[in-house]
Amino acid sequence: MTVSDFDSYRPPEPPRRRRRGGKRRRAGAGGGRGEVPMVPEAEFTSYYGRPVVKAPPWGNPIAAYLFLGGVAGGSALLGVGAQLAGKPLLRRNSRLGALAAVGVGSVALVADLGRPERFHHMLRTFKPTSPMSVGSWILAVFSAGAGVAGVSEIDRLTGSRLPLGPLRRLLRALEGPAGVEAAVFATPLAAYTAVLLSNTANPTWNAAREDLPFVFVSSASLAAGGLAMITTPVRESGPARALAVLGVAGELTAVRIMEKNMDPIAAEPLHLGDPGKMLVWSERLAVAGGIGALLGGRNRVIAAISGVSLLAASALTRFGILRAGIASTEDPRYTIEPQKNRLAARRRAGIIHDSITTGE
Repeated sequence: MTVSDFDSYRPPEPPRRRRRGGKRRRAGAGGGRGEVPMVPEAEFTSYYGRPVVKAPPWGNPIAAYLFLGGVAGGSALLGVGAQLAGKPLLRRNSRLGALAAVGVGSVALVADLGRPERFHHMLRTFKPTSPMSVGSWILAVFSAGAGVAGVSEIDRLTGSRLPLGPLRRLLRALEGPAGVEAAVFATPLAAYTAVLLSNTANPTWNAAREDLPFVFVSSASLAAGGLAMITTPVRESGPARALAVLGVAGELTAVRIMEKNMDPIAAEPLHLGDPGKMLVWSERLAVAGGIGALLGGRNRVIAAISGVSLLAASALTRFGILRAGIASTEDPRYTIEPQKNRLAARRRAGIIHDSITTGE
């Protein structure tokens, strides 16, 4: 290198460092790229495609309890109506139906719990924020009223031959108030199981939480009406037929509204596989039973066939919804995609700011 070269040499300029605390250039009136997220959009996946939510360990005994609890509640409500209307046969059959349904349903519940003392332990405390705790007390109080009214009917049916002694007079005095007490807790008994299901992280049940109680109460009404149509002569079964028709209309409407309000992805298990078939047949049998009760309910044979259809429809509704919820936990898609849809809806509503993704 010569002297002249040395004199003309200039060292290269260091790269300009970005000023700390500076803001990124935003897209202005002149255009530009606008904001660029600092991190890529999050992709929600599960670990090796495994379920995100654990499936509940509930099988057929719980499904039977859901169905029989509805039958018991609806029958108790129908029984107090017959008591006030002066229809002794309908009152008797409804009370006996409520007692039998709640008795067998309690056995199914205890069978699922595994040990009878577990139900007793649930009654040791009362926790208003727990649907299971509240439901246990509803079942216990309802069973007491239905038991007194039902035993009184059994004693009367056997010609007062039960070994009750001096308790018979007390039983006769208490049967009316007991029937009313059971009717007061009839609707909570039919509805609390829906609250119990929807108060979980199960994607399908949780998505239906606002409307599922209406589905269960309507299903209980048509089931109780159907049972009374089977057991009661047509001359006294008019209130049962009316309750059945109202129950069918209520269930069909409530199911439609429920599916409309649910996330479409979370509602898919209600239409797929065995749960989908059960719910399709439930609707068909409910419509057939409702038409039979409305148009041919004064014929004893048609009334009985319609009653069987209504009972089967109610049972399929409970079994189908229970199994659809269990199936929704097996595929992580039913948990993740509704979460993404809810997040997108909140962003569109302005509840969540874009700073979550841009890092500002």
